Order: sequence, then C-alpha cells, then structure tokens
Amino acid sequence: MSGPTVIWGSGAVGGTIGAYLARAGEEVIFVDNVADHVAAINAGGLAIEGPIDNFVAKGRAFLPSDVKGRFSRIVLAVKAQHTKEAAATLAPHLATDGYVVSAQNGLNEIEIARQVGEARTMGCFVNFGADYLGPGRLIHGGHGAVVLGELDGRSTPRLADTLALFRRFEPAAISTDNIWGYLWGKLGYGALLFATALTNRSIADALAEPRWQELYRRIGTEAMVAAGARKIVAQGFNGFDVQAFQPGSDRKMLRASLDAMVAHNAKSAKTHSGIWRDLAVRKRKTEVDAQIAIIAELAAETGVETPAIRRLVAFVHDVEDGRRPLSDETLDALSEAVMR
Repeated sequence: MSGPTVIWGSGAVGGTIGAYLARAGEEVIFVDNVADHVAAINAGGLAIEGPIDNFVAKGRAFLPSDVKGRFSRIVLAVKAQHTKEAAATLAPHLATDGYVVSAQNGLNEIEIARQVGEARTMGCFVNFGADYLGPGRLIHGGHGAVVLGELDGRSTPRLADTLALFRRFEPAAISTDNIWGYLWGKLGYGALLFATALTNRSIADALAEPRWQELYRRIGTEAMVAAGARKIVAQGFNGFDVQAFQPGSDRKMLRASLDAMVAHNAKSAKTHSGIWRDLAVRKRKTEVDAQIAIIAELAAETGVETPAIRRLVAFVHDVEDGRRPLSDETLDALSEAVMR
C-alpha cells in the first residue's frame, strides 16, 4: 500500500514503532497532542534510546488539529481511555479504502470499529517495553510479542502488507486468525501488571513475590474465565500461560508461568510498567477503566462474576485519587480483601 504511515499517538508505543519505520526508509507522519513533543520531533527528530538501539528518526509531526489530507493506513496508539475521541478525530483523515491499526492495550478495536467501521479496523497486539522520556525522546527497553490480525480472522493482502511493515520494527512479528484471543490474553496479563503497579517494585520483583501468588492467580483466572464465557480462545505470550490461569489449574504450572514472566521482564530496561509510571511519575489517570474494568463489564453480560478484578479497579482508583499510597502494604491490602 502506497503513501505514508500515520502514527496517531506518538508516545512510547506509537513513537517507537514509527521511529523504526522511518529509520527503515518508510514515510512516517507523527501525530500527538503534546505540543512540546511535536515541536521536538520537527526540530531534531525522534530519538530512540536504551539497550536495544540508539538513533534519531526524522519525520513530520503534527498536532491532531493541524493534520491535513486523507491516508490509507493509520496506526492508533493513544491511551485506551482516549480511543473514542482520537478515533472520531482521525476518521475524516482516513481514506475510503483505508484502515486503522490499533497498537494499544485493551479491546479498543470495538470502539474504533464503531467510529470508522469494522471493515476499516485491524487488530494489533503489542507487548514490547518502551517509555516516554521527554519531548522527542523515547526508550526502547525490551523486545516483546507483536501480533496483527483482521477482526474476522481472514487472511488479507493488507494484513500481509502491514505485517511486512511491522517486521521492519520487530522482525519476530506475526499475524494470526485469532487476534481477539491475543487481545484477551493481554487483558489477563495486563490485570496482573495493574496489581504490580500498586507497589514501587519492578514488574519482575512484584511478580516473583510468593505472598501475592494467590492474588495473581485469582485475578488472571477471572480474566480467562470471562474470555471463555464469550467463546474466546485466549492466547498466551511472553510467559503468560493461559492454562495456568484456569479454575483448578496446577499450582506448579502457575509458578512456572509467573517465573517465565519474571524472566521475560527482568531482561527489559523498562523495569516498571507504564501503569506505574502514570501513577508514580506522571500523576495522571491510568487505563484501568478502559482496559481492566471492561473485563468485569463483559463478564457480567455472560453471568460471570469477577470480584477480584472489581477490587483491583477500586484499589487503582484509590491510588489515583490519593486515598492509598504506592506500597507493598497497598497490594497486601488488596490481597487480603480478595481472599476474604
């Protein structure tokens, strides 16, 4: 497909993908709502730092209100809670035969499809480590799964084309006929990350702590049961073993999955999740409602109860609103509340 790739939301995830594409010779247009970030990209390029690569990528950057024209491929990489607004804003700039690729956390493809149509929406699952360091600066901290798929599971020319494009960023990227399974797998894993973000420990250290193992099991199992109730075959990745988070699963399997997730995260220079960064550094709302509360909402539609996930969402809101600190004691309190 000819024409530029538009990265709508050029922070940690979108900016990193876009920078690699630009370095590989692709025409990339960066869009972001942070004026200083846009100005920095236009002035000196977008810098990628960290243990994997260090380079500066060039590309035009715009605020959403300044974008002109229509484009065939837009990669949407805003925070989940901003999906509706962003999709509505970009819709006039999407070509009639164009499509949006959702490089986000959660089930944002549902909202994107409402805004631009299911036929113009492509699913995408990412789990690499990246962070926003400041205007024009990102860290690429660790490799992780990158998966693309059409919402209806078909194999299409545009899917093959987009996979080839994304492999210029992550050579191990794959396509799938079960993108919803990967997205639900990420919801389960993401729920665990929200729990770890209630402490100041690294992801690896928090997942390795034995006293929270049962809490992780309950949270992950609720997510996987919710997926199953909706006839979704959830997919594992990067240590997250779907079978380890099933009712009655073997505890050795659970421990092995947690150990594998610890090993995967220990390799990344991004030691803490973006969730923790939102809470501890940027002091802003997280994606908890759009990414985790939706598990409980969709589960309820099928008659499945998710008390642990609902408690987790409430505790994250407590930290966001200053009612609880980021601490081991907060995660202990969540564990105690869930175990009652």
